[in-house]
Amino acid sequence: MAISDIKEYAHLTEADVEALGIELDAIRRDIESSRGESDARYIRNAIRLQRALEIGGRATLFASLFPPAWLAGTAMLGVAKIIENMEIGHNVMHGQWDWMNDPEIHSVSWEWDNTGPSAHWKQTHNYLHHKYTNVLGMDDDVGYGLLRVTRDQRWKPFNIGNPVYNLLLQLFFEYGVAIQHLELGKVVAGRVEQAEFERKRREVLEKVGRQIAKDYLLFPALTGPAFLTTLTANLTANMIRNVWTNMVIFCGHFPDGAEKFTKADLENETQGQWYLRQMLGSANFEAGPVLEFMSGNLCYQIEHHLFPDLPSNRLREISVRVQALAEKYDLPYTTGSIAVQYWKSWRTIAKLALPNKYLKATADDAPETASERKFADPTPKFDPATGRRRGLLTALRLAR
Repeated sequence: MAISDIKEYAHLTEADVEALGIELDAIRRDIESSRGESDARYIRNAIRLQRALEIGGRATLFASLFPPAWLAGTAMLGVAKIIENMEIGHNVMHGQWDWMNDPEIHSVSWEWDNTGPSAHWKQTHNYLHHKYTNVLGMDDDVGYGLLRVTRDQRWKPFNIGNPVYNLLLQLFFEYGVAIQHLELGKVVAGRVEQAEFERKRREVLEKVGRQIAKDYLLFPALTGPAFLTTLTANLTANMIRNVWTNMVIFCGHFPDGAEKFTKADLENETQGQWYLRQMLGSANFEAGPVLEFMSGNLCYQIEHHLFPDLPSNRLREISVRVQALAEKYDLPYTTGSIAVQYWKSWRTIAKLALPNKYLKATADDAPETASERKFADPTPKFDPATGRRRGLLTALRLAR
C-alpha cells in the first residue's frame, strides 16, 4: 500500500528531515525578501499579452467564415485561454502576487475564465490538494474521484473505463474542475448537508451559465453571419485549453515517482515532513522559456508544491537550489521530458483499468505505487569509503 512512514521510506533520520526543512525555509525567506519590481513587471506583462491575444483572436473571428481567419482566431484564443488559466489565474489565486497589494491581481478578487468558481477552486486545490498532497482519502486530486491512479484504490468494474474517462476529462476538464467541488460521491453517501450541496450547486450552475453565455452565445452573436463558425472556434479554443491544462497537471502528479501516502503520514507532521512529502509526491518536466510560460511554470511542480505562494517566475532559480538539496540528502528529483511524463501518466491510467491480479508488480513496489515495505532495510546508511549518504535515491537504483 502507499507510504505510511515517509521518514523511513526516504531513508532519513528525524534530524535529517528537520535539517532539510530549515534549508527549504531559508530558500523561502530569500525569495520573499527579494521580490520586487521585476516580478511585478513580469505578471503585468503576462496579463497584457494574454489580453492582447484574446482581443486579437476575437477580432479575427469576425472573419471566421474564411478558414484561415478561423484557424488564426482559434489559435490566438486558445493560447490566451491557456495563459489566463495557467500562468495568471492559477498562480494569482495561489496568492503569488498578493504582496503587490494590487486589487486587480489579488487572490481574493480574481475570477478566472473557467466554469469552476474561483472560490471553489481555492478550497479544493489551494487548501485540500496542497495541504494533503497525494494522501489517500484526503486529496481528491488523486484520480479526481473518477480515475484509478494507484493500486491502493480498490478495483471496481467501473474502473475498466479508465482510459475513456481520462479522454473525456481531458476534453472537458473545466467541467470536471467545476464538478469536483460538489463532492458528488459524499452527497450520494449522505455525508454532505443538503443545504450546503444546494448552495455549491447553485454557484457552479451560475458560473457555468455565465461561461456558456459568453463563449457560445454573446461572442458568436457579435460576429453576426459568422455565428456558427465563431461558436465552433470558441468551443475548440476551450478544448485546446482543457487538454493542455490536463496534460500539464497530470505530468506533475501521475508519472512514475510521484508517490502516494496514507493518513498515518499526517500524524504530528512537522514542516520538514510536509516539505519532504511535497518533494516525493510531485514530478517535474523539462522545459525551455516558452514551455515554462505556457505551463504556468508548473514544469516546476516540485518547487510549486514546496512554495505554492511564491511567484511562478522565480521557480526556475528555486529549482537549482532544490536539486542541490535532493543531491545532498540523496533524494530523487523526479523529472523527464513532457512526452515521457505524459506517456507514463497515460500508461498508469490504462493499466490500472485492470484488477491488481492481472498486474505484475505489487502495491508496495510498482512504478506508480510504492511504500517503505519495498526495501529490506530502509534505514539510512553511509558509504564507509567516501562518507557519502546512501539514501533513497541510491536505494531505488539498487532496487532496479
